[in-house]
Amino acid sequence: MNMMLTKRQLLILKIIIDEFIDSAHPVGSRVISKKDGISLSAATIRNEMSDLEELGYLEKTHTSSGRIPSEKGYRYYVDHIIAPTIKSSNINIIKHVMQEGYFEVEQVVQKAAEVLSELTNYTAIILGPEIYDTKLKQIQLVPLSDHSAVSILVTDTGHVEHRSFSIPFDMKASDLEKMVNILNDRLAGVPILSLQEVIQDEVLHLMKRYVTDFERAYVYLSKVFSQDQPVKVYVGGKSNLLLQPEFRDVNKIHSFLSIMEDEQEIARLVQTSKEGIHVRIGQENDIDAIKDFSLITATYHVHGDQKGTIGLLGPTRMEYRKVITLLNAFSSEMTEALYLMYKDK
Repeated sequence: MNMMLTKRQLLILKIIIDEFIDSAHPVGSRVISKKDGISLSAATIRNEMSDLEELGYLEKTHTSSGRIPSEKGYRYYVDHIIAPTIKSSNINIIKHVMQEGYFEVEQVVQKAAEVLSELTNYTAIILGPEIYDTKLKQIQLVPLSDHSAVSILVTDTGHVEHRSFSIPFDMKASDLEKMVNILNDRLAGVPILSLQEVIQDEVLHLMKRYVTDFERAYVYLSKVFSQDQPVKVYVGGKSNLLLQPEFRDVNKIHSFLSIMEDEQEIARLVQTSKEGIHVRIGQENDIDAIKDFSLITATYHVHGDQKGTIGLLGPTRMEYRKVITLLNAFSSEMTEALYLMYKDK
């Protein structure tokens, strides 16, 4: 449990963290004593720094007599020093993006990820609300042999999904063909999210009428719709972290770069069921590849219960105040913009 620090310790911890975020160099007592409004002797400052180190808020480096913040120090800074002073602000990122003529949701979200990464020099990851935007275009069935087939789902955004399944040896190919025709006729243009519902409400009774071995055919073909749709991930500034002094040694960032090649892994980094802003510092991250990073996430809403997530990934020496302020504003803007885009759909 964190103990409350004295005003003097708070001031010194804040100066050290602000300086280190800015410079990436350990901070010594001389730097602190030269700050405006500081009327403490170098000896007093050194004593306080020593106490803060003993309490676990600062760490010594091997190369300097200065101190750097520990993860515990950053956590205290986020929870007690900057959080009470952060006001929500109106930044209008989405408005600017839309003024540039981006009216498709995919374009807006991708551009927003790029803008966020440019504003912060970190890596921005947004889980998009494509489930609302993506509609089924066509289903095809390609027999591989007498007993197996591959279904191909094509969406209006050009996404293609393949699913293989086995066919009972005594099932007629004509039954499966009729089934696919009915599905294409009734499901083209239906949002991916609503497929199961429309099948139940509109498609089943047609199948019962036209398909001889309806129940078994339906069991096999329902596998086409049984898996979760992939989450759409938008990334801005993938290589930004290579510019941070902490990660000039590429070995340190190797496992992170591997994750950045895999959309589902990227999605796992930022997926959250929690509302609002969340800050995970270093070892607080569940995934080993980002235990040297800080990840700040915010949720935004699409329509009803559907939501997406915005994340900014940077070094633990992250500009927390700036990022939290940005994500607060961005979350509200995104919710408002997507509401307006979807309300007439």
